[in-house]
Amino acid sequence: MTTFDDRENAFENKFAHDAEMQFRAEARRNKLMGLWVAELLGKTGEDADTYAKEVVRADFEEAGHEDVMRKVLGDLGDTVPESEVRAKYDQLLAVAKGQLLDEA
Repeated sequence: MTTFDDRENAFENKFAHDAEMQFRAEARRNKLMGLWVAELLGKTGEDADTYAKEVVRADFEEAGHEDVMRKVLGDLGDTVPESEVRAKYDQLLAVAKGQLLDEA
């Protein structure tokens, strides 16, 4: 194998790793979001975990994160401003990435 082939394989591996980490971070963020919303809705224990899983599953309905926003905003109704929910969603991505790095 040539040096060029080695570099190509390294870039492909890095791309695959980065894509997997992004997917895991977004799934973790959605779970954290689900737990946060569950708390706001008064859910605890297994009910909160079940709700968080529903939020994670909601992300598979369409590309992007609007499917998750639609679910949680619909469930919250007028109890929390949309801007606060979206800010929390963005904040939780950083939290999720930090958790994944700590686990590595």
